[in-house]
Amino acid sequence: MLNKNEVYKTEITGLTAEGNGVCKIDSMVVFVPHTAVGDILEVRIVKTLKKYAFGIIERIITPSKDRISLDCPLSDKCGGCILRHISYDAELAFKRQCVYDAVTRIGGIDGAIVGEIIPSENIISYRNKVQLPIANDNDGNVTVGFFARRSHRVIPISGCLLHSGAFDPIIDAFIAFANKYKLSPYDEKSHSGLLRHLYLRHAMGTGEIMVCIVINGKDIPHSDDLIKNLLLTNDKIKTIIINENLEKTNVITGRVCHTLYGEGYITDTLCGISFRISPLSFYQVNRIQAEKLYNIAREFADLKPRETLLDLYCGTGTIGLTMARYVKKLYGVEIIPEAIEDAKINAKVNGIKNADFFCGDAAAAAEKLSIRRVKPDCVIIDPPRKGCDSILIKTISEHFSPSRVVYVSCNPATLARDLRIFGELGYEVKRIVPVDLFPRTGHVECVVLMSRVDR
Repeated sequence: MLNKNEVYKTEITGLTAEGNGVCKIDSMVVFVPHTAVGDILEVRIVKTLKKYAFGIIERIITPSKDRISLDCPLSDKCGGCILRHISYDAELAFKRQCVYDAVTRIGGIDGAIVGEIIPSENIISYRNKVQLPIANDNDGNVTVGFFARRSHRVIPISGCLLHSGAFDPIIDAFIAFANKYKLSPYDEKSHSGLLRHLYLRHAMGTGEIMVCIVINGKDIPHSDDLIKNLLLTNDKIKTIIINENLEKTNVITGRVCHTLYGEGYITDTLCGISFRISPLSFYQVNRIQAEKLYNIAREFADLKPRETLLDLYCGTGTIGLTMARYVKKLYGVEIIPEAIEDAKINAKVNGIKNADFFCGDAAAAAEKLSIRRVKPDCVIIDPPRKGCDSILIKTISEHFSPSRVVYVSCNPATLARDLRIFGELGYEVKRIVPVDLFPRTGHVECVVLMSRVDR
């Protein structure tokens, strides 16, 4: 049994899917963050459980060949860049291995079909969206930042290397405004305080910027001064929005938005299509990589002019609308009403007349479409991290029975689980391509092609 606070010499032999280093000390598995495979370390044990323990680096004796110098002073404190201490080549290899391990171990799939990972063109300043919790710093002043790893303690930020550089002056102006009027950050324990999150979006294809302040209330004091000071930071700010979140929840945004300035949305371009983006709409955070992702999905879909395409979890219609020109009919389904309205407007703005969008739960809407005898030749699914509902998978396989299913996933574990279910219902995985949309973090996206197997 390892002793807490004891220091041991060890070597890191692997990484978990969460990016923690793995080593063995006295036959016990120990997880150590901010380490690289090949590091020889002195590790201090900070927590012991029955079958494993957690440690922290006490001293690096011999660094791994993958280890690089940190270029961000906060990366070992905040919960964002968990892979910033290793080379990008090592990061890509790690992410592909995560996909390989998940689909082979959980999905029971031959790992030979996992393709090479598509690297990101940019590994800094690529994020077009940021949601920053608001808190008081140690001196009682309002600040914004990121949550420390596995906590709700806010680490103040300055010049984050992941998000758009256009955000920094806006963040500074907002902090100055909040401190000028002594506005109170939200306290989740007492459910008091006004300011919850600062939420920014930058449409990098057009340059347009959205500022959204999430509050525990109906309005924000001195909003005219807020608008004036924000607009002074960047003439590309097209809209400023208040989002009301009055719930006792850790969900960032509420359902109600009202516009302080502009039209309440911004517009971006993706794969040659113009997209309207409102605060509650899903939109990929890495635009250049999203285009690569969607192009792979379109290649996998192999669409024909007389075919019908069903886009489930369609958001603002981004994937489906980029493929609409290749099919006779496009149907899109999404549970968020505002996103569906954006999808309908996006179709109209782009002159796309063969698209119908429906608001509702993906499984329930798919059931309704099947009752209407809609028979898609190809179904595209892009679910949240929790993956697909088993009822939805059954509806796709038994009611629609399309010849191809293209699955876009941001979670290899739930993807692998769902692929196993699809396999039991008559679908064979043909291709898997990982795509790095989130450099320096532990997340990886995948595109999967499944084909119907005659039974």
